[in-house]
Amino acid sequence: MKARLPQGMGGGPSNMNQMIRQAQKMQEEMTKAQEEINAKEYVTTSGGGMIEVTITGKKELKSVKLKPEVVDPEDIEMLEDLIVAAVNEAIRTAEEDSAKRMEKITGGLNVPGMF
Repeated sequence: MKARLPQGMGGGPSNMNQMIRQAQKMQEEMTKAQEEINAKEYVTTSGGGMIEVTITGKKELKSVKLKPEVVDPEDIEMLEDLIVAAVNEAIRTAEEDSAKRMEKITGGLNVPGMF
């Protein structure tokens, strides 16, 4: 008597070809999404809008804008802290956006090295 696999298990070459096509499609979608993310810009602020930071999806700093009233020669440390906070928030935003987009494509499947 032959042992039978439940539906969806095994299935021979045609099932393997289908899996390969699905994996290729997923990889193409991930590549396209990554290109879109890399081209996107993320803008965040800190200090109640006194500092605005723009980074790219590649997490490269593109611009820093300071309102004149935030520049106090007597308190450079506060200005430095606000800039760091804005940059870190922009990076977090870019990473969260990237993770959400990739999770949509992979259905939560962790694909090492893909993103």
